Amino acid sequence: MERIEAELFTDGGNDAVVRMPGRQFPGILVQGDALHILRSDVAEVVEACERGDLEEARDSAGLLLANLDALLARYEAALGEHEISRPY
Repeated sequence: MERIEAELFTDGGNDAVVRMPGRQFPGILVQGDALHILRSDVAEVVEACERGDLEEARDSAGLLLANLDALLARYEAALGEHEISRPY
C-alpha cells in the first residue's frame, strides 16, 4: 500500500470529490458498498430486459439515471465552487 496526499473538494462522504496527484481533474470516490449497489441496479435493468419486462426495466433505469445524475451534479457543483472547468 502506498500513502499519498489527495485534494478533497467536498466533505469526505460516500461520494467525495477528490483529485489524485498528477491528475488534471478531480474524480468521485465511490465506496465499495455504493459500487455494489450501483452494480446491482444495473443488473436489475438487465434482468428485466431479459424477461421482456420493459416497464420494470424503464423504471429501474430511471432510478439508476436519477442516482447518476445526483452524483454528476455533486461533481459539477464541486468543480464550480473551485473554478475548475469540466473535463467534458
